[in-house]
Amino acid sequence: MIAPPKTDKDVPSYLTSLFQAAIDAANPASRIAGFLPRPPRGRTVLIAAGKAASSMARAVEEAWPLDSDLSGVALTRYGHGIKCTRVEVIEAAHPVPDNRGHDAAVRMLAQAKTLGPDDLLLFLVSGGGSALLALPAEGISIDEKKQVNRTLLLSGAPIGEMNVVRKHLSAIKGGRLAQAAAPARIATLAISDVPGDDPSTIASGPTVPDPSTVEDALAIIEKYGMAVPETVSTHLHSGKAETPDSTSPVFANSEFHMICTPSDMIKAVHSQAESKDIDVLSLGADIEGEARVVGTRHAEMARQTSKSQRSVLILSGGETTVTVDSGSVSGKGGRNCEYLLALAIELDGAAGIHAVAADTDGIDGSEDNAGAIISPDTLKRARKMGLDAEHMLASHDSYTFFERLGDLIKTGPTRTNVNDFRAIWVTRTEGP
Repeated sequence: MIAPPKTDKDVPSYLTSLFQAAIDAANPASRIAGFLPRPPRGRTVLIAAGKAASSMARAVEEAWPLDSDLSGVALTRYGHGIKCTRVEVIEAAHPVPDNRGHDAAVRMLAQAKTLGPDDLLLFLVSGGGSALLALPAEGISIDEKKQVNRTLLLSGAPIGEMNVVRKHLSAIKGGRLAQAAAPARIATLAISDVPGDDPSTIASGPTVPDPSTVEDALAIIEKYGMAVPETVSTHLHSGKAETPDSTSPVFANSEFHMICTPSDMIKAVHSQAESKDIDVLSLGADIEGEARVVGTRHAEMARQTSKSQRSVLILSGGETTVTVDSGSVSGKGGRNCEYLLALAIELDGAAGIHAVAADTDGIDGSEDNAGAIISPDTLKRARKMGLDAEHMLASHDSYTFFERLGDLIKTGPTRTNVNDFRAIWVTRTEGP
Protein backbone atom coordinates (compact mmCIF):
# COMPACT_ATOMS: atom_id res chain seq x y z
CA MET A 1 0.00 0.00 0.00
CA ILE A 2 1.15 3.56 -0.75
CA ALA A 3 1.78 5.74 2.30
CA PRO A 4 0.10 9.17 2.21
CA PRO A 5 2.30 12.28 1.97
CA LYS A 6 3.53 13.76 5.24
CA THR A 7 4.42 17.15 3.77
CA ASP A 8 3.68 19.03 0.54
CA LYS A 9 7.14 18.06 -0.71
CA ASP A 10 6.04 14.41 -0.62
CA VAL A 11 2.91 14.97 -2.74
CA PRO A 12 4.41 14.73 -6.26
CA SER A 13 5.98 11.33 -5.57
CA TYR A 14 2.75 10.20 -3.91
CA LEU A 15 0.70 11.13 -6.98
CA THR A 16 3.08 9.41 -9.39
CA SER A 17 2.91 6.30 -7.18
CA LEU A 18 -0.88 6.38 -7.46
CA PHE A 19 -0.54 6.54 -11.25
CA GLN A 20 1.67 3.45 -11.19
CA ALA A 21 -0.93 1.70 -9.03
CA ALA A 22 -3.53 2.55 -11.68
CA ILE A 23 -1.36 0.93 -14.36
CA ASP A 24 -0.77 -2.15 -12.20
CA ALA A 25 -4.52 -2.56 -11.68
CA ALA A 26 -4.93 -3.01 -15.44
CA ASN A 27 -2.09 -5.49 -16.00
CA PRO A 28 -3.38 -8.25 -18.32
CA ALA A 29 -1.07 -10.83 -16.74
CA SER A 30 -3.02 -10.68 -13.49
CA ARG A 31 -6.52 -10.66 -15.00
CA ILE A 32 -6.80 -12.64 -18.21
CA ALA A 33 -6.54 -16.28 -17.08
CA GLY A 34 -9.87 -16.24 -15.25
CA PHE A 35 -11.76 -15.27 -18.40
CA LEU A 36 -10.36 -17.75 -20.91
CA PRO A 37 -12.85 -19.99 -22.74
CA ARG A 38 -12.50 -23.75 -22.94
CA PRO A 39 -10.23 -24.92 -25.78
CA PRO A 40 -12.09 -26.15 -28.87
CA ARG A 41 -11.95 -29.58 -30.49
CA GLY A 42 -10.21 -27.98 -33.44
CA ARG A 43 -7.87 -25.02 -33.83
CA THR A 44 -7.65 -21.79 -31.88
CA VAL A 45 -6.69 -18.68 -33.82
CA LEU A 46 -5.74 -15.81 -31.54
CA ILE A 47 -6.14 -12.33 -32.97
CA ALA A 48 -5.19 -9.39 -30.77
CA ALA A 49 -5.34 -5.68 -31.54
CA GLY A 50 -4.53 -2.66 -29.43
CA LYS A 51 -1.86 -1.19 -27.19
CA ALA A 52 -2.19 -4.16 -24.82
CA ALA A 53 -2.26 -6.74 -27.64
CA SER A 54 1.12 -8.36 -27.06
CA SER A 55 0.84 -8.46 -23.25
CA MET A 56 -2.64 -9.98 -23.54
CA ALA A 57 -1.37 -12.55 -26.05
CA ARG A 58 1.51 -13.54 -23.79
CA ALA A 59 -0.85 -13.91 -20.83
CA VAL A 60 -2.99 -16.29 -22.92
CA GLU A 61 0.07 -18.29 -23.99
CA GLU A 62 1.10 -18.76 -20.37
CA ALA A 63 -2.35 -20.04 -19.39
CA TRP A 64 -3.32 -22.01 -22.53
CA PRO A 65 -2.87 -25.81 -22.58
CA LEU A 66 0.35 -26.81 -24.35
CA ASP A 67 -1.40 -29.69 -26.13
CA SER A 68 -4.04 -27.39 -27.65
CA ASP A 69 -3.49 -25.91 -31.12
CA LEU A 70 -2.89 -22.16 -30.73
CA SER A 71 -1.56 -19.68 -33.28
CA GLY A 72 -2.29 -16.17 -34.42
CA VAL A 73 -1.26 -12.54 -34.73
CA ALA A 74 -1.06 -9.70 -32.20
CA LEU A 75 -1.05 -6.18 -33.65
CA THR A 76 0.14 -3.34 -31.42
CA ARG A 77 1.64 0.13 -31.58
CA TYR A 78 5.31 0.67 -32.38
CA GLY A 79 7.35 0.16 -29.22
CA HIS A 80 4.56 -1.69 -27.40
CA GLY A 81 5.39 -5.23 -28.51
CA ILE A 82 6.79 -8.02 -26.36
CA LYS A 83 7.92 -11.41 -27.61
CA CYS A 84 5.44 -14.28 -27.71
CA THR A 85 6.18 -17.92 -28.57
CA ARG A 86 3.03 -19.17 -30.34
CA VAL A 87 1.66 -15.84 -31.59
CA GLU A 88 3.36 -13.49 -34.05
CA VAL A 89 3.64 -9.90 -32.78
CA ILE A 90 3.45 -7.09 -35.34
CA GLU A 91 3.95 -3.40 -34.58
CA ALA A 92 2.29 -0.65 -36.61
CA ALA A 93 1.49 3.06 -36.48
CA HIS A 94 -0.97 4.74 -34.12
CA PRO A 95 -3.02 6.98 -34.09
CA VAL A 96 -2.70 7.45 -37.87
CA PRO A 97 -2.52 3.98 -39.48
CA ASP A 98 0.18 2.77 -41.84
CA ASN A 99 0.71 -0.07 -44.31
CA ARG A 100 1.96 -2.48 -41.62
CA GLY A 101 -1.36 -2.19 -39.83
CA HIS A 102 -3.18 -2.67 -43.12
CA ASP A 103 -1.18 -5.77 -44.04
CA ALA A 104 -1.67 -7.27 -40.58
CA ALA A 105 -5.41 -6.70 -40.76
CA VAL A 106 -5.52 -8.42 -44.16
CA ARG A 107 -3.80 -11.46 -42.64
CA MET A 108 -6.10 -11.47 -39.61
CA LEU A 109 -9.22 -11.43 -41.75
CA ALA A 110 -7.82 -14.21 -43.95
CA GLN A 111 -7.04 -16.37 -40.90
CA ALA A 112 -10.53 -15.86 -39.52
CA LYS A 113 -12.04 -17.06 -42.80
CA THR A 114 -10.21 -20.41 -42.49
CA LEU A 115 -12.06 -21.35 -39.27
CA GLY A 116 -14.76 -23.99 -39.13
CA PRO A 117 -17.47 -25.01 -36.64
CA ASP A 118 -14.99 -26.96 -34.44
CA ASP A 119 -12.59 -24.01 -34.19
CA LEU A 120 -12.29 -20.95 -31.95
CA LEU A 121 -11.51 -17.34 -32.73
CA LEU A 122 -10.02 -15.85 -29.57
CA PHE A 123 -10.08 -12.08 -30.05
CA LEU A 124 -8.15 -9.92 -27.58
CA VAL A 125 -8.96 -6.24 -27.87
CA SER A 126 -7.74 -3.10 -26.15
CA GLY A 127 -7.61 0.63 -26.74
CA GLY A 128 -5.85 1.71 -29.92
CA GLY A 129 -7.14 -1.26 -31.88
CA SER A 130 -9.36 0.82 -34.11
CA ALA A 131 -6.55 2.91 -35.58
CA LEU A 132 -4.25 -0.12 -35.81
CA LEU A 133 -6.71 -2.31 -37.72
CA ALA A 134 -6.41 -0.28 -40.91
CA LEU A 135 -8.34 -2.33 -43.45
CA PRO A 136 -10.53 -0.01 -45.53
CA ALA A 137 -13.71 -1.16 -47.20
CA GLU A 138 -13.50 -2.02 -50.89
CA GLY A 139 -13.00 1.09 -53.02
CA ILE A 140 -11.24 3.11 -50.29
CA SER A 141 -7.43 3.30 -50.26
CA ILE A 142 -5.26 3.18 -47.15
CA ASP A 143 -4.12 6.76 -47.87
CA GLU A 144 -7.73 7.92 -47.95
CA LYS A 145 -8.39 6.09 -44.67
CA LYS A 146 -5.38 7.88 -43.14
CA GLN A 147 -6.77 11.21 -44.31
CA VAL A 148 -10.12 10.51 -42.64
CA ASN A 149 -8.37 9.43 -39.45
CA ARG A 150 -6.37 12.66 -39.27
CA THR A 151 -9.55 14.66 -39.80
CA LEU A 152 -11.29 12.76 -37.01
CA LEU A 153 -8.39 13.33 -34.60
CA LEU A 154 -8.48 17.10 -35.20
CA SER A 155 -12.26 17.41 -35.13
CA GLY A 156 -12.77 17.34 -31.36
CA ALA A 157 -15.18 14.42 -31.71
CA PRO A 158 -15.25 11.99 -28.75
CA ILE A 159 -13.89 8.48 -29.29
CA GLY A 160 -17.36 6.95 -29.63
CA GLU A 161 -18.26 9.19 -32.56
CA MET A 162 -14.87 8.71 -34.20
CA ASN A 163 -15.36 4.96 -34.08
CA VAL A 164 -18.85 5.15 -35.63
CA VAL A 165 -17.26 6.68 -38.71
CA ARG A 166 -14.35 4.22 -38.68
CA LYS A 167 -16.64 1.18 -38.49
CA HIS A 168 -18.54 2.13 -41.61
CA LEU A 169 -15.36 2.60 -43.63
CA SER A 170 -13.79 -0.71 -42.60
CA ALA A 171 -13.69 -4.28 -43.85
CA ILE A 172 -12.89 -5.69 -40.38
CA LYS A 173 -14.53 -3.45 -37.74
CA GLY A 174 -18.15 -3.16 -36.71
CA GLY A 175 -18.69 -6.94 -36.42
CA ARG A 176 -17.10 -7.82 -39.75
CA LEU A 177 -14.34 -9.93 -38.18
CA ALA A 178 -17.10 -12.04 -36.62
CA GLN A 179 -18.73 -12.33 -40.04
CA ALA A 180 -15.47 -13.68 -41.44
CA ALA A 181 -15.04 -16.24 -38.62
CA ALA A 182 -18.57 -17.67 -38.61
CA PRO A 183 -19.53 -20.45 -38.00
CA ALA A 184 -16.59 -20.81 -35.59
CA ARG A 185 -17.03 -20.14 -31.90
CA ILE A 186 -15.92 -16.60 -31.00
CA ALA A 187 -14.64 -15.43 -27.61
CA THR A 188 -13.72 -11.78 -27.12
CA LEU A 189 -11.70 -10.58 -24.12
CA ALA A 190 -11.55 -6.81 -23.82
CA ILE A 191 -9.71 -4.15 -21.88
CA SER A 192 -11.87 -1.04 -22.07
CA ASP A 193 -10.45 2.40 -22.71
CA VAL A 194 -13.76 4.11 -23.47
CA PRO A 195 -16.23 5.94 -21.24
CA GLY A 196 -19.19 3.66 -20.57
CA ASP A 197 -17.30 0.50 -21.63
CA ASP A 198 -19.44 -0.02 -24.73
CA PRO A 199 -18.16 -3.23 -26.43
CA SER A 200 -19.03 -1.85 -29.86
CA THR A 201 -16.82 1.20 -29.26
CA ILE A 202 -13.66 -0.57 -28.03
CA ALA A 203 -11.47 -0.74 -31.16
CA SER A 204 -14.69 -0.20 -33.13
CA GLY A 205 -16.06 -3.62 -32.15
CA PRO A 206 -14.73 -6.09 -34.78
CA THR A 207 -16.48 -9.10 -33.16
CA VAL A 208 -19.63 -7.57 -31.64
CA PRO A 209 -22.93 -6.26 -33.04
CA ASP A 210 -22.91 -2.66 -34.18
CA PRO A 211 -25.86 -0.53 -32.97
CA SER A 212 -24.81 2.42 -35.17
CA THR A 213 -25.83 2.98 -38.78
CA VAL A 214 -24.48 4.56 -41.92
CA GLU A 215 -26.84 7.47 -41.25
CA ASP A 216 -25.13 7.97 -37.89
CA ALA A 217 -21.71 8.10 -39.55
CA LEU A 218 -22.90 10.64 -42.12
CA ALA A 219 -24.45 12.78 -39.40
CA ILE A 220 -21.16 12.86 -37.45
CA ILE A 221 -19.23 13.90 -40.56
CA GLU A 222 -21.72 16.70 -41.12
CA LYS A 223 -21.79 17.70 -37.43
CA TYR A 224 -18.06 18.44 -37.36
CA GLY A 225 -17.85 19.79 -40.89
CA MET A 226 -15.36 17.12 -41.94
CA ALA A 227 -14.06 17.11 -45.49
CA VAL A 228 -13.74 13.50 -46.68
CA PRO A 229 -12.49 12.01 -49.97
CA GLU A 230 -15.08 11.43 -52.68
CA THR A 231 -14.56 7.64 -52.49
CA VAL A 232 -15.49 7.72 -48.80
CA SER A 233 -18.68 9.64 -49.49
CA THR A 234 -19.51 7.28 -52.36
CA HIS A 235 -19.02 4.22 -50.14
CA LEU A 236 -21.22 5.61 -47.36
CA HIS A 237 -24.02 6.27 -49.84
CA SER A 238 -23.60 3.00 -51.76
CA GLY A 239 -25.69 0.73 -49.52
CA LYS A 240 -22.65 -1.49 -48.84
CA ALA A 241 -21.42 0.24 -45.69
CA GLU A 242 -23.99 -1.08 -43.22
CA THR A 243 -22.62 -3.25 -40.42
CA PRO A 244 -24.18 -6.37 -38.81
CA ASP A 245 -26.44 -5.63 -35.84
CA SER A 246 -27.63 -7.77 -32.93
CA THR A 247 -30.08 -9.67 -35.12
CA SER A 248 -27.30 -11.12 -37.28
CA PRO A 249 -26.77 -14.90 -36.95
CA VAL A 250 -22.96 -14.45 -37.00
CA PHE A 251 -23.13 -13.65 -33.26
CA ALA A 252 -25.09 -16.78 -32.30
CA ASN A 253 -21.97 -18.61 -31.08
CA SER A 254 -20.13 -15.66 -29.57
CA GLU A 255 -19.20 -14.62 -26.03
CA PHE A 256 -17.78 -11.35 -24.70
CA HIS A 257 -15.86 -10.69 -21.46
CA MET A 258 -14.69 -7.34 -20.14
CA ILE A 259 -11.53 -8.19 -18.19
CA CYS A 260 -10.64 -4.67 -17.06
CA THR A 261 -12.25 -1.22 -17.24
CA PRO A 262 -11.40 2.36 -16.29
CA SER A 263 -13.79 2.00 -13.35
CA ASP A 264 -11.81 -1.00 -12.09
CA MET A 265 -8.67 1.15 -12.19
CA ILE A 266 -10.25 4.06 -10.30
CA LYS A 267 -11.78 1.70 -7.71
CA ALA A 268 -8.42 0.01 -7.12
CA VAL A 269 -6.68 3.33 -6.42
CA HIS A 270 -9.65 4.53 -4.37
CA SER A 271 -9.43 1.44 -2.17
CA GLN A 272 -5.69 1.85 -1.69
CA ALA A 273 -6.11 5.46 -0.57
CA GLU A 274 -9.02 4.73 1.77
CA SER A 275 -7.07 1.91 3.39
CA LYS A 276 -4.63 4.61 4.53
CA ASP A 277 -7.44 6.72 6.02
CA ILE A 278 -7.42 9.26 3.19
CA ASP A 279 -10.62 11.10 2.28
CA VAL A 280 -11.35 10.35 -1.39
CA LEU A 281 -13.73 12.12 -3.76
CA SER A 282 -14.24 10.00 -6.87
CA LEU A 283 -15.69 11.74 -9.93
CA GLY A 284 -15.94 8.46 -11.83
CA ALA A 285 -14.13 7.03 -14.82
CA ASP A 286 -16.30 8.35 -17.64
CA ILE A 287 -15.43 12.05 -17.84
CA GLU A 288 -15.46 13.46 -21.35
CA GLY A 289 -15.32 16.97 -22.79
CA GLU A 290 -12.77 19.53 -23.92
CA ALA A 291 -9.59 18.99 -21.88
CA ARG A 292 -9.10 22.65 -20.96
CA VAL A 293 -12.75 23.03 -19.92
CA VAL A 294 -12.56 19.96 -17.68
CA GLY A 295 -9.32 21.29 -16.18
CA THR A 296 -10.94 24.62 -15.37
CA ARG A 297 -13.93 22.93 -13.73
CA HIS A 298 -11.72 20.65 -11.67
CA ALA A 299 -9.71 23.65 -10.47
CA GLU A 300 -12.86 25.23 -9.05
CA MET A 301 -13.79 21.93 -7.41
CA ALA A 302 -10.33 21.67 -5.85
CA ARG A 303 -10.65 25.20 -4.45
CA GLN A 304 -13.96 24.33 -2.83
CA THR A 305 -12.55 21.08 -1.46
CA SER A 306 -9.68 22.96 0.21
CA LYS A 307 -12.20 24.17 2.79
CA SER A 308 -12.61 20.60 4.05
CA GLN A 309 -11.55 19.63 7.55
CA ARG A 310 -9.08 17.08 6.13
CA SER A 311 -6.88 16.74 3.08
CA VAL A 312 -8.73 15.22 0.13
CA LEU A 313 -7.76 13.14 -2.91
CA ILE A 314 -9.91 13.79 -5.99
CA LEU A 315 -9.84 10.93 -8.53
CA SER A 316 -11.20 10.74 -12.06
CA GLY A 317 -10.80 8.88 -15.32
CA GLY A 318 -12.20 9.03 -18.83
CA GLU A 319 -11.09 10.56 -22.10
CA THR A 320 -11.17 14.27 -22.79
CA THR A 321 -10.59 15.78 -26.22
CA VAL A 322 -8.50 18.57 -27.71
CA THR A 323 -9.99 20.52 -30.56
CA VAL A 324 -7.37 22.17 -32.74
CA ASP A 325 -8.89 25.23 -34.42
CA SER A 326 -7.82 25.80 -38.00
CA GLY A 327 -6.61 29.30 -37.15
CA SER A 328 -4.60 28.40 -34.05
CA VAL A 329 -0.90 27.68 -33.87
CA SER A 330 -0.54 24.00 -33.11
CA GLY A 331 2.20 23.03 -30.67
CA LYS A 332 2.98 19.73 -28.98
CA GLY A 333 0.88 18.10 -26.32
CA GLY A 334 -1.85 15.57 -25.55
CA ARG A 335 -5.10 15.88 -23.68
CA ASN A 336 -3.61 15.22 -20.23
CA CYS A 337 -1.01 17.97 -20.46
CA GLU A 338 -3.61 20.35 -21.87
CA TYR A 339 -5.92 19.52 -18.97
CA LEU A 340 -3.13 20.16 -16.46
CA LEU A 341 -2.07 23.45 -18.02
CA ALA A 342 -5.65 24.73 -17.89
CA LEU A 343 -5.92 23.46 -14.30
CA ALA A 344 -2.72 25.27 -13.29
CA ILE A 345 -3.79 28.53 -14.93
CA GLU A 346 -7.16 28.49 -13.18
CA LEU A 347 -5.61 27.59 -9.80
CA ASP A 348 -3.02 30.37 -10.23
CA GLY A 349 -0.73 29.04 -7.53
CA ALA A 350 -3.42 28.13 -5.00
CA ALA A 351 -1.69 26.75 -1.91
CA GLY A 352 -1.67 23.05 -1.19
CA ILE A 353 -3.08 21.80 -4.51
CA HIS A 354 -1.09 19.33 -6.61
CA ALA A 355 -2.28 17.20 -9.52
CA VAL A 356 -1.26 14.45 -11.92
CA ALA A 357 -2.90 13.51 -15.21
CA ALA A 358 -1.57 10.75 -17.43
CA ASP A 359 -2.65 8.09 -19.90
CA THR A 360 -2.36 4.53 -18.61
CA ASP A 361 -0.89 3.39 -21.94
CA GLY A 362 2.16 5.59 -21.29
CA ILE A 363 1.51 7.90 -24.24
CA ASP A 364 -0.30 11.23 -23.97
CA GLY A 365 -1.46 11.93 -27.50
CA SER A 366 1.45 11.22 -29.83
CA GLU A 367 4.38 12.36 -27.68
CA ASP A 368 6.81 10.35 -25.55
CA ASN A 369 5.24 11.16 -22.18
CA ALA A 370 2.32 9.63 -20.30
CA GLY A 371 1.34 12.98 -18.81
CA ALA A 372 2.67 15.49 -16.30
CA ILE A 373 2.33 16.84 -12.79
CA ILE A 374 1.60 20.30 -11.37
CA SER A 375 2.32 21.92 -8.01
CA PRO A 376 1.41 25.27 -6.44
CA ASP A 377 4.66 26.74 -7.80
CA THR A 378 4.15 25.60 -11.41
CA LEU A 379 3.20 29.00 -12.83
CA LYS A 380 5.78 30.85 -10.71
CA ARG A 381 8.58 28.65 -12.06
CA ALA A 382 7.24 29.03 -15.58
CA ARG A 383 7.26 32.83 -15.38
CA LYS A 384 10.88 32.80 -14.20
CA MET A 385 11.74 30.81 -17.33
CA GLY A 386 9.86 33.24 -19.57
CA LEU A 387 7.05 30.81 -20.36
CA ASP A 388 3.64 32.30 -21.14
CA ALA A 389 1.22 29.64 -19.86
CA GLU A 390 -1.91 31.15 -21.41
CA HIS A 391 -0.28 31.59 -24.82
CA MET A 392 1.04 28.04 -24.74
CA LEU A 393 -2.41 26.71 -23.84
CA ALA A 394 -3.95 28.64 -26.73
CA SER A 395 -1.26 27.17 -29.00
CA HIS A 396 -1.82 23.61 -27.70
CA ASP A 397 1.84 23.57 -26.65
CA SER A 398 1.42 22.00 -23.22
CA TYR A 399 4.10 19.36 -23.83
CA THR A 400 6.73 22.04 -24.35
CA PHE A 401 5.52 23.87 -21.23
CA PHE A 402 5.94 20.86 -18.94
CA GLU A 403 9.08 19.67 -20.71
CA ARG A 404 10.79 22.99 -19.98
CA LEU A 405 9.76 22.71 -16.33
CA GLY A 406 10.96 19.12 -16.07
CA ASP A 407 7.49 18.00 -14.95
CA LEU A 408 6.64 15.45 -17.64
CA ILE A 409 5.93 11.86 -16.58
CA LYS A 410 7.61 9.33 -18.85
CA THR A 411 6.91 5.65 -18.26
CA GLY A 412 7.47 4.25 -21.73
CA PRO A 413 4.87 1.82 -23.11
CA THR A 414 2.91 0.16 -20.30
CA ARG A 415 1.27 -2.43 -22.61
CA THR A 416 -2.15 -1.85 -21.14
CA ASN A 417 -4.73 0.89 -21.62
CA VAL A 418 -7.71 1.83 -19.46
CA ASN A 419 -7.68 5.45 -20.51
CA ASP A 420 -6.63 8.48 -18.50
CA PHE A 421 -5.93 8.71 -14.77
CA ARG A 422 -6.24 12.02 -12.94
CA ALA A 423 -5.61 12.72 -9.27
CA ILE A 424 -5.71 16.04 -7.42
CA TRP A 425 -4.33 16.25 -3.90
CA VAL A 426 -5.81 19.07 -1.85
CA THR A 427 -4.06 19.80 1.44
CA ARG A 428 -6.44 21.25 3.98
CA THR A 429 -5.90 24.99 4.23
CA GLU A 430 -5.31 26.01 7.82
CA GLY A 431 -7.80 28.61 8.97
CA PRO A 432 -10.03 29.74 11.81
